[in-house]
Amino acid sequence: MNLQKAIEPQNNRQVLILCPCSAESPEQLQSLAKSILDLKPDLVRAGVWKPRTRPGQFQGKGEPALEWLTDLKQEFGLKVCTEVANPKHVELCLKAGIDVLWIGARTTVNPFYVQEIAEVLRGTDIPILVKNPMNPDLALWQGAIERFYAVGIQRLAAIHRGFSFYGNSIYRNVPRWQIPIELKRQWPEIQLLADISHISGHPENHLEIAQIAIDLHYDGLMIEVHPDPQNALSDADQQVTPEFLKEGILNKLIYRKHKTENQIFNQQIENIRSKIDGLDQQILKILSERMALARQIGIEKNKESISIFQPDRWNQIVGQMLDMAKEYSLSEEFIFSLIEAIHIESIHHQSETMNRKHR
Repeated sequence: MNLQKAIEPQNNRQVLILCPCSAESPEQLQSLAKSILDLKPDLVRAGVWKPRTRPGQFQGKGEPALEWLTDLKQEFGLKVCTEVANPKHVELCLKAGIDVLWIGARTTVNPFYVQEIAEVLRGTDIPILVKNPMNPDLALWQGAIERFYAVGIQRLAAIHRGFSFYGNSIYRNVPRWQIPIELKRQWPEIQLLADISHISGHPENHLEIAQIAIDLHYDGLMIEVHPDPQNALSDADQQVTPEFLKEGILNKLIYRKHKTENQIFNQQIENIRSKIDGLDQQILKILSERMALARQIGIEKNKESISIFQPDRWNQIVGQMLDMAKEYSLSEEFIFSLIEAIHIESIHHQSETMNRKHR
């Protein structure tokens, strides 16, 4: 694909997309615009239509709020963007003169919705930002981007907003950094933005997520800002004041070099990486030995017609591993994901052993 930047950053810095989860009133948007003008945001974002998890929650002000956004363009010279979830939304946004559109996680997950939106956009050149789907599926994310590219849109960017997760996590949506990293590896030219608000879920984690994104060479940040977060009509827990944005996040970010010509440093790094490669080989060898034991268990279970999954044993393993995670200074999220992956592979090996005669 011949992708182009969806957003041209100012002064060769990272892209900065700011403003509230939802457009609540003209006064709210104007107050925020005034308070962040000094940051020179590349885009002001606000949800006009809000797809909520459960009925009865605030679902946005709808079409009238588009005029509030375009008023910001005229008064402050800011570019504006909002989320679209169906062809009607797109038509209204194009008519209103919205500068950029984004596709939300709940829409990205459904290829039918994405294709319908893409068809309406055929023949336009409006930039499109595509959030990752709610589930950790790289192909689904890529497929959504490809559908827009197929109708002639080249100014495309990917927004990493984290993934839904069943289990324990300090974040609202677990980052699973390996997925956007793989997206960037396969498509080096794509603009990659981090929606730190939806990943962290709480201001106390915003700086950590933003710093990791910067360290991973993301092209920009999307951050939800509200004049009174506690009384926000949606996602109150994850929004921050303009003051917190500046002093608690942006002013604390550290920007590091990608590489150095210091040969002593480079040699030290290579020595350490060599040790890591050796340990990785040992880990794979141990995992192979563990799966051999899983196959032995499958043989024994088969003799007594015992089922593969044993809930008590699984709970015991999880408990032991989480306890050891603290001892070895490893996060519970990482250990749970690791042991879950090992358990799934173990089940596969046991099943293959126990059901071989049926194949």
